Amino acid sequence: MKIAISGKGGVGKTTIMALLAKQLKAAGKEVLIIDADPSPHMAETLGMENVDAITPIADMKKLLAERAEKTAGSPFYQLNPRVDDILRDFLIEENGYKLMVLGAIQTGDGGCACPESHVLRKILKKLLLTGGQVVLLDMEAGVEHLGRGTVAGADHLLIVVIPSRSSIRTAQKIRKLAEEVGIPRISYVGNLVEDEDDREFLRRGLGCSPLAFFPNSTLLRRAERDGRAIVNIDDHLQHAPKQLMEELFRQEDQ
Repeated sequence: MKIAISGKGGVGKTTIMALLAKQLKAAGKEVLIIDADPSPHMAETLGMENVDAITPIADMKKLLAERAEKTAGSPFYQLNPRVDDILRDFLIEENGYKLMVLGAIQTGDGGCACPESHVLRKILKKLLLTGGQVVLLDMEAGVEHLGRGTVAGADHLLIVVIPSRSSIRTAQKIRKLAEEVGIPRISYVGNLVEDEDDREFLRRGLGCSPLAFFPNSTLLRRAERDGRAIVNIDDHLQHAPKQLMEELFRQEDQ
């Protein structure tokens, strides 16, 4: 199963992805996490060491440009740049998690055809189309990645939404674009939920119920502020991570 996650900035998508990874690992699944956020911090969230030594693939401009050389006499880049060694050499494995930090190309043109973006799309597609493991893709906030097609091949898109009108509006826009690019399954996940009023607010605003509601956890918030690994915090979160995992597998089996 290949799961991407998105949402408005600040809604907690990286935290939820890390908690889902922890739940999947506890269930005996092989988990590969791809951090494709422009400001990647999944490694810290997972409690990996030597975080400062990790170089996002997107920062290796020369390597990426070489892999996306234009075909002679053509304005187009190679359709199948070689990426197998990149997939092999840039995987980090620690504490039972496999992590690849892609980062993202910083550009003012969301639809740019720069060589770096071309190779990153190829890497994502190749990873997302590889079976035998659960792939979790932590995307950048907002909707730009959908326009670039970097979630092509995902089985399921989770859209994280908090109890606010602006978050709901962004979530609905993301859903519309995800439907246009043909992602098979699209679901919402509620976060920072305090009570039943928040849950009902989200149900009404979204027109459906999220797969799971994650509570507004003081323990997780303090851990994030202190730079401690989220996955090491002993907070049952009202069993939301387990519920989310079970709902994902239930939908996969349908």
